[in-house]
Amino acid sequence: MILVLNSGSSSVKYQLIDLDGPARVVVGGKVERIGEHGSPVPDHEAALRIVAHEVSLDSPELTAIGHRVVHGGPLFTGPVLITDDVVKHIAEAIPLAPLHNPANLAGIEITRRLRPDLPQVAVFDTAFHSTIPPAARTYAIDREIAERDGVRRYGFHGTSTAYVSRLAAELVGRPGTANAIVLHLGNGASASAVSAGRCVDTSMGMTPLEGLVMGTRSGDIDPAVIFVLIRSGMSPDEVEAMLYRNSGLQGLCGDNDMRTVIARVEAGDPDAVLAYDVYCHRLRKYIGAYCAVLGRVDVIAFTGGVGENSPLVRQNVLSGLQPLGIRLDPVRNTFASGSRLISAADSAVAVAVIPTDEELEIALETSAVVARTKPQ
Repeated sequence: MILVLNSGSSSVKYQLIDLDGPARVVVGGKVERIGEHGSPVPDHEAALRIVAHEVSLDSPELTAIGHRVVHGGPLFTGPVLITDDVVKHIAEAIPLAPLHNPANLAGIEITRRLRPDLPQVAVFDTAFHSTIPPAARTYAIDREIAERDGVRRYGFHGTSTAYVSRLAAELVGRPGTANAIVLHLGNGASASAVSAGRCVDTSMGMTPLEGLVMGTRSGDIDPAVIFVLIRSGMSPDEVEAMLYRNSGLQGLCGDNDMRTVIARVEAGDPDAVLAYDVYCHRLRKYIGAYCAVLGRVDVIAFTGGVGENSPLVRQNVLSGLQPLGIRLDPVRNTFASGSRLISAADSAVAVAVIPTDEELEIALETSAVVARTKPQ
């Protein structure tokens, strides 16, 4: 029995997963509005006590707790058993993820206090991307400044990408050897190039702001835009808030939900049409780039809320890529469900839709760490 915790700034998601036999979720849920005005949940301590009651935290059947941690910095390249030193290093990475790591740490510190006898494991969003080679992770800025401040590409959505790329490889009959492009498309979005189970490039960078057009985030822009906006009178904090919370689809058309954007596109709304076209163009460009990076692509896997549920996005993004050997089956793309292939029979590159399961991946990685570190 593994308890998986995702302790965010204003919510705690949890699942109790039984890995004895086929994995199954025993209980799961979400505690929301932590610390908000009028909320009955004043802080993370109160939220975790609610979770403790729901999952019977004192049960002797519980074997470990796995924590999602957004940023591991340059030190953590895989899941680790949590110790005081690990907690200290996660805290040192707070400047790289100021919105996420403090909340992740709160969950760790409280559950360590509630169940000090249980092994607890940190599973890092950045860890799967630690295999990206120097040429892909290095920004072409002053080297000494970059080294001093830890400026480099780290990547995110790593837990999801690890899970989806593994299942995609199995789906096409090449477990452990497939070259895959994973497109994690939700409110946050990323693309990753995975070669034989190892990530070799990803669209998110030092922060989750870089890369694809997202629900409220800009993705790639010319860095000089920031200087222009500051010189025009915006403060650095205002520019940062705009790029994170009022850019992407939201900034272009006023809606960040792809379902609403598509409905507006179908109604002929010009702002929504532009936002949708910019979104698809950026995605298509990254797919082409990662075809070049990988050399041979066996499978393109769509996941996340948009990737799993929008046949139109998948169709438009892959439209025109037939010269790269990518062909969709329109019937499969529209009507199939679950983990499945949606490419045409004569497509040289398989195209798949694979629902992600980050909680299961965290549980599996937690179980493996506990087994590895258990005294013999």
